[in-house]
Amino acid sequence: AWDFADAPLIYKAMFGEHGSYAQDGVQLKWVAPTPVFLEFGTDFGRGQNFPGTDRNRNGGNAGAFFAHVGDDIGSSHSWRAGVSYLQTRAKDREAHFEDAGGGDEAVGGFGGRSRTWIADFVWKWAPDGNPKYRNFKLQGEYFVRRERGTFTCSNEEQDLGNSCDPGNTGATVVSDYRSRQSGWYLQGVYQFSPNWRAGLRYDRLDSGRRDFGINAANIVAEDHKPKRVTLMADYRWSEFARMRLQFAQDKSMRGLTDNQVWLQYIMSLGAHGAHRF
Repeated sequence: AWDFADAPLIYKAMFGEHGSYAQDGVQLKWVAPTPVFLEFGTDFGRGQNFPGTDRNRNGGNAGAFFAHVGDDIGSSHSWRAGVSYLQTRAKDREAHFEDAGGGDEAVGGFGGRSRTWIADFVWKWAPDGNPKYRNFKLQGEYFVRRERGTFTCSNEEQDLGNSCDPGNTGATVVSDYRSRQSGWYLQGVYQFSPNWRAGLRYDRLDSGRRDFGINAANIVAEDHKPKRVTLMADYRWSEFARMRLQFAQDKSMRGLTDNQVWLQYIMSLGAHGAHRF
């Protein structure tokens, strides 16, 4: 279902390696009976996945709310915009940092509340509303995450000291923690024939503001603004098969440019857009 072979960078930063947020829970959604498209929804669940953690007990740990509005402009254009909010809690969520003393890696454990806001927009064009031969889709999302709680700094290796525990006593340094991080992406995909499409995507992240309290003297966490540019072209020779070639210049790691080439084949079985059986 994705227009590119991988998820935008911001999804991986906010929701983990797989670029999606999933949880065990329940969702309620309502579409208003109005001429303009209006949708409201909420879901509650365990919140066991990043940015939350599995607390190994029953009960809810995350809640989300979202709203969308959209409409048609003439017979060839349509749009939709929305906002979403996710709140969850983490306990001993682990991260690794460079030791400020030049020693081995320090381990940080975050415990507290994580809140994420998302704004999204999509605009679609197709001649006379028929996307079969030509169409264009422009979409983008902007994310802001705020976290607040406690930060625990400890040793990576018990036999080697670091700034958090120079005496190898097994002690930890606990401090207050708060952060504000953000990111966005914008992409456009143009289908110029019934079988061919091409797309361009730009990703940008901002490490933002992070306050480690007294632990700021124990670890190294430099500011960083990862970015990536991706080009895509794909060919679909039936409703069941698609071949995609993608190139990305990824600068998400500090001081490194990673040029990536994807060749992807997608095959669909069973229900699809033309036959929902």
